[in-house]
Amino acid sequence: MRETVQLLRALDELDATQQQAVLATVVKVEGSAYRRPGARMLIPPIGGAVGTVSGGCLEGDLIKKAWWLTELGEPVLRTYSTGVGVDAADEEEELAFGLGCNGTVHILLERVRGGQTPLPLSLLRHVQASGAPAVLATVIASSDDSVRLAERAALDPTGKLHLTLRQAALTRALEADLQSVRQRQSPALQRYRLAGGEVEVLFEYLTPPRRLVVFGAGHDAQPLVSLARQQAWQVAVIDARRHFARRERFPEANQVLHLGIDQDHDLAALLESAAVVVMSHSYSQDRHWLERALRLRPSYIGQLGPRSRTERLLDEIGPISRHLPAYARLHYPMGLDIGGDAPESVALSVLAEITAHFNGRAGGMLMAREAPIHDSVPALHG
Repeated sequence: MRETVQLLRALDELDATQQQAVLATVVKVEGSAYRRPGARMLIPPIGGAVGTVSGGCLEGDLIKKAWWLTELGEPVLRTYSTGVGVDAADEEEELAFGLGCNGTVHILLERVRGGQTPLPLSLLRHVQASGAPAVLATVIASSDDSVRLAERAALDPTGKLHLTLRQAALTRALEADLQSVRQRQSPALQRYRLAGGEVEVLFEYLTPPRRLVVFGAGHDAQPLVSLARQQAWQVAVIDARRHFARRERFPEANQVLHLGIDQDHDLAALLESAAVVVMSHSYSQDRHWLERALRLRPSYIGQLGPRSRTERLLDEIGPISRHLPAYARLHYPMGLDIGGDAPESVALSVLAEITAHFNGRAGGMLMAREAPIHDSVPALHG
């Protein structure tokens, strides 16, 4: 998410100076690779590139060659092989990197002109501003003369359809499949057979910044807020104690709110689909904020402290506590078992667990994972 913010800032600078740049996007990965489809890098004519498309292995070659590869103004697909001993000397469109990753990375290169924001970046900007997801479909290969590389269709955060292609049969298919990806909330690849050949399309599910609500403005909340903001998450800090809930204590937070527990506050919109952490170190506050969170619809609730303390909080909330809407998403004690007890270690532990939760992972050690580190992008239809 931080890269998205940096890309959009770079785009603003491009618009201000009316300069050109090259947008590089990972659109397909076969085998192992550091970045997944949807990773982007903006290469300006002067200065350093913004974003990454690999672990630093491919960026140098792209920066050197992206401009002349796109000198005709047309999109270009660049393919890199990262296996040991791969010989691509005779392949005009494939460059071999003996990195031992045993993967193939396909990168789409497109010219971007200041003042003419391309659909992918305008969609990302809309997602960031609205806080709602969108879906982008990009043609990444075509043997049909009526469909060109990098033609697109999209559903913006309001559900409005955007098209840059004119092939009627493909347009109809994409309209339906954009809705399918929106419901699945995950990326997909799909091939389409048309009268003139075959077309391959990447579907990206573009998510807004993660949101974190921290109940408790103590000193141990500060590194958690800082770490979350490094990931470009939207962070709100809430405390009933005025001397804790101060902007100067949390300069990086998006919101710092002083809310008393003796008043009724509408927190539904703030907590909807967010990660919630309860860590006020005040028993009465924790009981109040935990009950409020359990009655609403956050994606994750973490309660700081020993298991026995949280069990006592739940008992005092009442028998209904374990039947409230968000109880199944309550984690206590919160965080991954990494062994540290300093505030910075607790912050790392908690944010790691929340990240694993959002990504549908258990948060264990990768050395114990038998499946590949990254999930492959599946076909939308079999």
